Amino acid sequence: MKVILTENVSFLGSVGEKVNVSSGHARNYLIPRKLAVLADEANQRQLDDQTRRLNKKISEQKVMADELKGKIDGLNIELFKKVGGNGKLFGSVTNGELAKELEKHGIVIERRIINIDTPIKNLGDYDIKVKLFTDVEASFKVKVAIDPKQAEELRKRQIASEKKAKERKKAEEAKAANPEENAEENGEENIEENAEESIDE
Repeated sequence: MKVILTENVSFLGSVGEKVNVSSGHARNYLIPRKLAVLADEANQRQLDDQTRRLNKKISEQKVMADELKGKIDGLNIELFKKVGGNGKLFGSVTNGELAKELEKHGIVIERRIINIDTPIKNLGDYDIKVKLFTDVEASFKVKVAIDPKQAEELRKRQIASEKKAKERKKAEEAKAANPEENAEENGEENIEENAEESIDE
């Protein structure tokens, strides 16, 4: 069944759009709640009147969408996330998270209109699109960076690991520089081992 939306309806479309829906959904939900009107031939005259009445509402909402587009376009958002040992995020960035980040910038929109082309599961830069209205689309950039606390922990571990590696290298170089001393140490160790073996016998 074809209807014309009189309000923005999640997962269907914007005001003034003609969409196909099941007759049950139209009669039981959309029409009783005045979210849509029938678009069949029998109601064509009424539909034309309704469309004319909607034109003002459509133009007002389009102006609002254009204003939002101006605020969103070119916006840069940075998200800090924890990552696993393989460098991937724990979970993925959702459009709900992005909607909350946009709120921090004074932009309140429904998360359903934020379009994430591919799941964000890695650190990096991403382009995100927002369908604000029919033929009105905005885009913003999201930089996903490692959580600062986790980054500091990893840095400390790296420093400790490098320190241990340097100490091992110094010890190996010291042994290589004094082969006689090492030989004496090895000889003493062998004597001690032989003495222990004699006692055991």
